[in-house]
Amino acid sequence: MDQEIKPNVVYTTTESRMLLKVSESTLKRLLKKGMIRANKVGRQYRILGKEILRLVSPQLEKQAVEKYLALKKQVVTKINKW
Repeated sequence: MDQEIKPNVVYTTTESRMLLKVSESTLKRLLKKGMIRANKVGRQYRILGKEILRLVSPQLEKQAVEKYLALKKQVVTKINKW
């Protein structure tokens, strides 16, 4: 059963993991790298639905592909200099 992600709803990390269908370690990595923003309340994170939607948006995927290709080009250039 698919659940709609509502932009102005605050989700827990468990709810976010279920919506994104990722493991706990993956969600922690996304938080640590700043790919998804969250607010810390006590010892727990709260994630706004807008952040989850931003993460799965095609625009973010396009940016990730562009960064990957730029990095790949740098690596190939460096290797070719050897």
